[in-house]
Amino acid sequence: MLIQRKKDLNNIQRLLKGFPVTALLGPRQCGKTFLAHQVKADHYFDLENERHLRAFENPQLLLESLKGLIVIDEVQRRPDLFPVMRYLVDHHPKQKYLVLGSASGQLLRQSSESLAGRIAYCYLSGFSIQDVGETYFRKLWLRGGYPKAYLAASHDSCMEWLYQYLTTFFEKDIPQLGISIPSQTLKRFWTMLGNYHGQVINYSEIARSFGISDMTVRKYIDILEASFMIRVLRPWFSNIGKRLIKNPKIYFRDSGLFHRLLSVENEKDLLTHPKLGASWEGFAMETLIKSADLEPEEFFFWRTHAGAETDLIWRKRGKWWGAEFKYADAPSLTKSMIVSLEDLKLEHLWVIYPGNETYKVSSKVSVLPLMRISDINASWS
Repeated sequence: MLIQRKKDLNNIQRLLKGFPVTALLGPRQCGKTFLAHQVKADHYFDLENERHLRAFENPQLLLESLKGLIVIDEVQRRPDLFPVMRYLVDHHPKQKYLVLGSASGQLLRQSSESLAGRIAYCYLSGFSIQDVGETYFRKLWLRGGYPKAYLAASHDSCMEWLYQYLTTFFEKDIPQLGISIPSQTLKRFWTMLGNYHGQVINYSEIARSFGISDMTVRKYIDILEASFMIRVLRPWFSNIGKRLIKNPKIYFRDSGLFHRLLSVENEKDLLTHPKLGASWEGFAMETLIKSADLEPEEFFFWRTHAGAETDLIWRKRGKWWGAEFKYADAPSLTKSMIVSLEDLKLEHLWVIYPGNETYKVSSKVSVLPLMRISDINASWS
């Protein structure tokens, strides 16, 4: 089964037209290489191929005679290529580069220093609802968006693939990033984070439970965030005279990996699991963020110590908008929503749920099925 990713492909092609270098960043096995082959490169190098890696011992000699689109996969293995690319694109205007990488933090820093004004960034995750079709959103929620997990022949095969994926990540990928943390230590930390999915993180509590310092906890979370494994959602602060929550919330970015951690075997297990609401919140949030055409760092949550909160807020067209994520048959207007609308001056608040009907609960609050999440973009187009 071949699933086309038209939105992602169009975005890559748009950036390639406007910049000499485009970086396609995302976790391993999310489909970067598949999309790179679809843009029909003139030259393709994979730095996990030892022959290709050896060929880059003299990168300028290798690249300067080439023309057209040059793809370099797993570029994080040779970050020293960025200064070479800067020289080449400045002196060889017929060259374009598409570089693929799996570690955003280091690549962003290294590439932006060398290629300022010459590079654009495109972030890729797993399949989206737009890719698989709205009617398959429950399968996407259960299995997650990694292509090999979503397309697995059975759910058991999916869970086995996800287990092997995590093993490779902790035992191979993390050391390749130059991070000297024992894989078993990071695995145990990963498991502990499962309790905080969708919650405000308490660094001190984790530090005490794990027997490490607060700074070490932050370091581990930074690693997992930079590797696209978790999302750290920052709180929004505004001058409204209320005590606000200041620590971030964390989410596992792929619902399949989160369900693997929970040992969810099928949809029945998921629907009876205590983490059902948190799982829905994380999945629906990622779906909205993917569809909103905004940068990930432009999203926040808002919560007061008195209990009022909004799961997700963002600014677009000079106005603030918000979303709540509820696994419920028929969500209704709550006091917390009213407080959020007044305090944040939201233009509109959507309540995203797994049902089929769209309806309003007030002039500025709409209940919206996840399958129609693209309607949010239409509201400000």
